[in-house]
Amino acid sequence: MAGHSKWSNIKRKKEKTDAQKGKIFTKLGRELAVAVKMGGPDPETNAKLRDAIAKAKSNNMPNDSIMRSIKKASGEMDATNYEYITYEGYGPSGVAVIVETLTDNRNRTAGDIRHFFDKFGGNMGTTGCVSFMFDRVGQIIIEKKEGMDEDEVMSAALDAGASDFSAEDEYFEILTEVNDFTSVREALEKQGYEFASAELTMLPQNYVKLTDPDAISNMEKLIERLEDHDDVQNIYHNWEQDD
Repeated sequence: MAGHSKWSNIKRKKEKTDAQKGKIFTKLGRELAVAVKMGGPDPETNAKLRDAIAKAKSNNMPNDSIMRSIKKASGEMDATNYEYITYEGYGPSGVAVIVETLTDNRNRTAGDIRHFFDKFGGNMGTTGCVSFMFDRVGQIIIEKKEGMDEDEVMSAALDAGASDFSAEDEYFEILTEVNDFTSVREALEKQGYEFASAELTMLPQNYVKLTDPDAISNMEKLIERLEDHDDVQNIYHNWEQDD
């Protein structure tokens, strides 16, 4: 159910056109730049940058693009100051939605996000109106490949400090506490595991099933428009999507 939709979302991201991938890489570059400005350009001493690099690599961002973003942010070329702002609200039929943005103009971004909610049958709320329905966790997704042993992967994850492990049809999902995410990810990396996804995320505690065709259409359009917005980095919701 919810897990399967997560895998569908990952596959959908990886199958995007070159133009769409270019937009994703631009957003990842922005995350890398903010991490550099917060903690410096050396990933050895900047855990946030290491996490941002891992996220970029799991989204197939080329290494030279990653290094270019880091160098640009560490020099004087990039004077743009971005800030993280999170918006919360409800989509059609009360679906809870959280939108994480990186913006250099909070008025523009807030206006755009509010417009999308209003246009597609939802409404933007105040900070905290839906976030209590989600848990902040580290999430690592490993695609199942021939020869992989479930018990071995589970042991490696739990030994590294993961808080939960589950095996689905096509992938393994590893969850961590927020403070343990970096160490767990790095421990698994050292053992040679490759990630389809590796990032801090918001997992809903409960899911909403939509049955009305108009509500489903509006929810799809809301997500699509949010994803396409330059300032939007991440979107979380509790809509239970089918594969």
